[in-house]
Amino acid sequence: MTDKPIRVAVVGAGEFGRNHVRVWREIPGAELVGVVDANSKRAESVAAEFGTRIIRDISSLRAEGVQAVSLAVPTKEHARIGCQLLDGGLDVLVEKPMAASLSEADKLIASAARGRRILQVGHVERFNPAITAVQKIVSRPMFFEVHRLGIFTPRSLDIDVVYDVMIHDLDILLSLVNSPVVDLKAVGIPVMTDKVDIAQARIEFESGTVANLTASRVSTERVRKMRFFQEHEYVSLDFTRQDVLRVRVESGGAQPEIKFEQVPTSPEEPLHAELREFLECVRTRRVPLVDGRAGRRALELADRVMAATLEHAQRVQLGTFAPQDSR
Repeated sequence: MTDKPIRVAVVGAGEFGRNHVRVWREIPGAELVGVVDANSKRAESVAAEFGTRIIRDISSLRAEGVQAVSLAVPTKEHARIGCQLLDGGLDVLVEKPMAASLSEADKLIASAARGRRILQVGHVERFNPAITAVQKIVSRPMFFEVHRLGIFTPRSLDIDVVYDVMIHDLDILLSLVNSPVVDLKAVGIPVMTDKVDIAQARIEFESGTVANLTASRVSTERVRKMRFFQEHEYVSLDFTRQDVLRVRVESGGAQPEIKFEQVPTSPEEPLHAELREFLECVRTRRVPLVDGRAGRRALELADRVMAATLEHAQRVQLGTFAPQDSR
């Protein structure tokens, strides 16, 4: 290991990429070399805003001494560009969803394994302080209620809300419930676009755990909440406020006592924590918390949600809706 700064670059200067550029400048031990984007005006704007350089193309990254890359291009380009970067000897953090299909996700995983490169998937909510706190108290959750609602913006409209928004919570569920999915039902419809803009899923695991998830990008308010129940306990977390409330029933006295506890959290921007984790993995060569296999599992479950959405749409003859063509 070395204490020298890790030289990093950002490929893709859209909204996600811009945030990566902003945060990389704040990470101790990282040296932001520059940004790459096929849209020269966008690259110039982001580089000027954050005082970094434009790198001509990805073939120039190694010559610039870049060691690790945040990849924030459109999903359909993740596998093609990601494999080029990995095969070129660079470590990669690829934004979620990790690829446009499971076969493309497998290509990324194979490229990383072949070159012994670090591959991390940008499921940033895994680094939300509320989730970090919940990991310490979760035991056997039996029911989840999850709402992730956002106001419509012209962002990430190339993919359905399942892959853009719900996939965060699918990934978190898979990390908290160590059990196979045995049943899944879903419904989703386009509202503002020709993609699925709002979706609801009911997922049952072999353990008996059931989860209801709602994801929307056409809400009138912004909501990021998860609630779950385990024996004699109710836990409510707010991703935006980064807080966790634990409600427990304690017996032993004449009457059961209900106790409210605010679980301690350490506030931090999740993207900051995510990039710090990636940098540490690059430096130490350890496996990331959200590696390629975790990203693939979340993508596979998102695919199942979309398949169930399609089945429902066909069964109820929902207009010309055809989510099988959505990616």
